Amino acid sequence: QVQLVESGGGLVQPGGSLTLSCTGSGTLLSNTDMNWFRQTPAKARELVASISGGDDTNYADFVKGRFTISRDNVKNTVYLQMNSLNPEDTAVYYCNQHFILSDHWGQGIQVTVSS
Repeated sequence: QVQLVESGGGLVQPGGSLTLSCTGSGTLLSNTDMNWFRQTPAKARELVASISGGDDTNYADFVKGRFTISRDNVKNTVYLQMNSLNPEDTAVYYCNQHFILSDHWGQGIQVTVSS
């Protein structure tokens, strides 16, 4: 059974930082395309950051320079380091493992940026 489990979310003040983790079980995250998405009630799910199987990274314009995606193959975990958070970053964040014919999704984790 494949599972992606997110952790590290919570409440943070504007300007603060959080690191999200996505740990895989039943699937290896190394050498695969991994993504972080986010969603709010008012907006469709949007892509935040990607790391390819070859470890190339890409970021949405609204997080460039603030967020960093990385992976630790030993821990079978992908991270999203989020700095300089603002209230507009409040959302449920989802980890995604993308294959050509299928996708695996985490259950989502809430990030709230508020004073």
